[in-house]
Amino acid sequence: MGANYADARLWKARSENAKNAGGTKAAASRHSGLTVNRSPKESGVVSLRRSEAIAFPQGETPMKARYSLSLTTVCVAVSWIAFGGAQAQQQKAPVRMFNTAKQKLREGKTIVGATVFSPDPNIYCAIANAGYDYLWIEMQHSPLMFEDVAKMIWACRGASAMPFIRVPDATEGDIQKATDIGAVGIIVPTVDTVEKAQAAVKWSKYPPEGRRSQGNGQYGALWGSDYRQIANENMVVVIMIETPIGVENAEKIASVPGIDVIFAASTDLGNFSGHRQGEKEYEALVTRIHDVTLQHGIRLGGPQAWKGRPGFTFFQGPGETQLIEAGAKVDLSAKPEAKPGVPLLEGGKPQ
Repeated sequence: MGANYADARLWKARSENAKNAGGTKAAASRHSGLTVNRSPKESGVVSLRRSEAIAFPQGETPMKARYSLSLTTVCVAVSWIAFGGAQAQQQKAPVRMFNTAKQKLREGKTIVGATVFSPDPNIYCAIANAGYDYLWIEMQHSPLMFEDVAKMIWACRGASAMPFIRVPDATEGDIQKATDIGAVGIIVPTVDTVEKAQAAVKWSKYPPEGRRSQGNGQYGALWGSDYRQIANENMVVVIMIETPIGVENAEKIASVPGIDVIFAASTDLGNFSGHRQGEKEYEALVTRIHDVTLQHGIRLGGPQAWKGRPGFTFFQGPGETQLIEAGAKVDLSAKPEAKPGVPLLEGGKPQ
């Protein structure tokens, strides 16, 4: 109040002080680091070190002025602290991304994963280090057990291909086990409803984004001691739409937060619709999935054979038996690299 009122009476106060300069007795005091000289007149002029003057109305003292100045200082300080806190939030360090497959998806790149049915860790590691972006570990259409898969992932820790698991269903038990053993991608089949899509996200992610429980598992040894803090950002949730009902609900399904990929299941779209690929009715289903997915900014997935279709960036490759067969054919048709009469060492790798 004093500071605002002073501006209006400043010149009048100075004039009165000049007239009564001879009878004025200065009283000096310190307030907030400023030297204050107060006149006994009603206007009460206070002179500051910087040759500034503040006039106080009758009844107002330098102590009140000090309170006003201190309050202003506190308000300014609080404002700067809040502003600094906001800047600190904006400058927060980015989350460590260990899931190279998800990083590529974020960058708009295409990723391909081979499909694994076998529990043999040697086969798993051979494919995991062959150059694929991820491995589609098949637990819906195979007898694989979580104990088998845990050993496979652990045996090939450090491989370039990220472990993704197609779980049997979007249940807490299936997804909890898959994430605990180190899967960084959860693929959920036959999603027909919003509720199932929500369940896929809920059990794949820790709070506050989901309801995943934190417990025992090999995920920390695989991905780092800060896993709990960075798991949600690194997890990939893949929703498979495989039926006409799922296609009908595609818009609602794609609206569920936390979905990274929607996969158009080529085989079961034909199985459940009764139409074959290339037929008008079949292609209409694929087009619907394509359009809705991309409109929501979600990555679109399909079989590797659909690499030529526009908009698809996430692909499921062949299974290990097909890869072994293809590799054998290439090997038999290729010219031998060894020198004539010098066979490769048994168990050795070609140079």
